[in-house]
Amino acid sequence: MSKNTSASAGKSLLSKGLSLSFLTLCSRILGLVREMTKAKFLGTSALGDAFGIAFQVPNFCRRLFAENSVSVAFIPTFKKYLVAQEAASGPSVGSDCVPVAEGRAATQEFLNATFTLVTFLTASLVAVGMAFTPLILRVFFPDETAGALGESIVLTRIMFPYLVVISVAALFQGILNGHKLFSPSGFTPILFNAIVIAMTYLLAPRMANPARAMAVGVIAGGLVQAVFQLPFVFRCGWKLAFCSLGKAFSNPGTRTVLRLVGPTVIGMAAYQLNDIVSSALATRAGEGVYSSIQYSLRLQELILGICAVTVSTLILPDLTGFAQKKQWDSFCSMLTLAVKIISLIAIPITFFSLIMKESIITLVFKSGRFDAASIRMTEEVFSFHIAGLLFIAVNRVVAPAFYAQQDTKSPTAAGLINFAVNMLLAFSLSSRFGGAGIALALTVASLVNMIFLFVFLRKNPVINVATVVSSSLLYMLRLVVMSLIASLPVYLLKDRLLSLFAGNGRLISHGIPLCLAALLYGGLGLAMLFVTKDEILLSAGRKLLRRRK
Repeated sequence: MSKNTSASAGKSLLSKGLSLSFLTLCSRILGLVREMTKAKFLGTSALGDAFGIAFQVPNFCRRLFAENSVSVAFIPTFKKYLVAQEAASGPSVGSDCVPVAEGRAATQEFLNATFTLVTFLTASLVAVGMAFTPLILRVFFPDETAGALGESIVLTRIMFPYLVVISVAALFQGILNGHKLFSPSGFTPILFNAIVIAMTYLLAPRMANPARAMAVGVIAGGLVQAVFQLPFVFRCGWKLAFCSLGKAFSNPGTRTVLRLVGPTVIGMAAYQLNDIVSSALATRAGEGVYSSIQYSLRLQELILGICAVTVSTLILPDLTGFAQKKQWDSFCSMLTLAVKIISLIAIPITFFSLIMKESIITLVFKSGRFDAASIRMTEEVFSFHIAGLLFIAVNRVVAPAFYAQQDTKSPTAAGLINFAVNMLLAFSLSSRFGGAGIALALTVASLVNMIFLFVFLRKNPVINVATVVSSSLLYMLRLVVMSLIASLPVYLLKDRLLSLFAGNGRLISHGIPLCLAALLYGGLGLAMLFVTKDEILLSAGRKLLRRRK
């Protein structure tokens, strides 16, 4: 593909990234409000533990199957159908939203088969899970917490059907993303969080306990996520209907999806086991260690959700299209651009967060039982978590490069290596360094995972991995130098700013210094990017100017 076409793809990525990042930011903020609502109604009581475990069970299945299937298997397969239609009918027929007539019947059969398969498999899993809920929850609750166990069984059975509706919603998202429509799916998490918050406040006085009100909100929110996207699927020209199970399992497209999903389920299971084992180690490392890790990870996920998830969601359909058409120069250009965008976000945020970590944690979490000791404990963990922000973000961007080629084994192998390194380090470091050691283990394992992803990417000889890596590393080095320069005045003025506003509520004593420091840091960083004529900044600036006109 020509340089002009590649540049056009890059501009499209930046344009869509701005809107999707805004939606993701709104979603993450509402997610934080949802957690604040949970803290208000449930706190750290046994009821709060019961709700957390009950929601974790269907959420575990969602992460293992629904999200995995869409990003790894469905979108590349669906995109292959769309590319085949375009090749058969010519580029002048059809658009991003209206499928061409040629080959449309085969695509419709694939969608119907996938819809049937997703609904049948998730409903079956839910039925089995609800029947064996008491046995499943014994893994999390010892005998002496029978009270929490009993309520958790009720809550799990209320929320287990969430797996069905969110899996269908994920399928709808995959269809829309295949057509490069991202905003409807980006808006649905906002609806979910808003509904959970509203239902909790509305139903808590009318139900046996607030946890059940929040559980009903989870089901209602998941249902709305699916229903909201359906009209947009219709507008793309697709009508979803059930078919026989025989047709669903024998359809060539669904068989491809199942073949691609298989290896990644192993990798995702390893990741989830990673989380479970780390949590078990944290509970044995001392009181409050597990909670401090969860608070720290929440902050890290807030940042990752805005940058890494947005970029990885945007690039997968385009990377898949380039791979199907064997346009490897454009493939490498888009992958390099994605890594650079991630670096432009993650590296400056990492430096600023390390300097202002106390104010960030205090502003977000300090209230009630979250006291000065909790802040110090969370700071220690957060320092090591945020140091790995870039590695985790790059991993989430590079993984779609494999999925676009329908290679699910390589990222799975990298994930298993990540799991082994993380477990080895976590076991050896947690006893001596507590939560900080567990966080450091995750950061080192993420770095190792990133290295192996690029090593495995070299298996495809037509992908110029050396160019992608060298260009990205040079850009990262520039950003590190700029971030260090911008960090110096913030570091020198931090204590003076904090003392100037000390003695007031946390919104003033930490919020105002944090905002002023961010303005200073961001202003210096933008100035240096402008002086050095950063390609990404200038491209984004031109796009914003065109929108205003």
